[in-house]
Amino acid sequence: MQSIGEAFSVALHLVATGDADLFEIVLLSLHVSLSATLLAGLLGLPVGALVAVARFPGRGALLVVMNALMGLPPVVVGLLVYLYLSRSGPLGFLGLLYTPTAMIIAQTILIAPIIAALSRQVLEDLHAEYAEQFRSLCLSRRQTVLALLWDGRYSLLTVGLAGFGRAVAEVGAVIIVGGNIDHLTRVMTTAIALETSKGNLALALALGLLLLVIALGVNAAVQTLRMSARRQAYV
Repeated sequence: MQSIGEAFSVALHLVATGDADLFEIVLLSLHVSLSATLLAGLLGLPVGALVAVARFPGRGALLVVMNALMGLPPVVVGLLVYLYLSRSGPLGFLGLLYTPTAMIIAQTILIAPIIAALSRQVLEDLHAEYAEQFRSLCLSRRQTVLALLWDGRYSLLTVGLAGFGRAVAEVGAVIIVGGNIDHLTRVMTTAIALETSKGNLALALALGLLLLVIALGVNAAVQTLRMSARRQAYV
């Protein structure tokens, strides 16, 4: 077990020298989380937009479900994906368990409801603001959705960044379906947990520092986009 001072010193050295193993883990984390965010956006944004502009029986119940799914327990999602992708599961023939693809699937399921629910709120507020104008222009539902997506692009980008932040910090689901295999499925969060349990504080701290930098970068990007959206609104 290293002392805290020694661990910090070695951690900073690993980051400064671009340690190959360290950045292999970071790059895999970014690949998995960015891929999941993109897929979740492709799934969640259309759902959020449709629910925002449509009025149909059962919409209230659907909203309750959408909001509830934002709090999906990661380990439960990981377990369900594991059961489907395991050798005895219905998708076991694909051989995806303990691969980055399985981790992307688990993260997509986790953050798609978040993107759907948050984008629905953003687009519904915009729709309420422009509803009379849309009716006067006799826009179809598709045209209305496209107009709302474009007008709310900055706010929707912040929604996507929020989803990415949730994905990159995930540990429960990805360790179940990925297995934390060295040089294959080891990402920042699972590596931090493993290295801490092994007493390798230097690598754990180095990964923690980089994860913190990424989280701060995401928050800074969200804040910048929000400020841009406000400036656009005043133009």
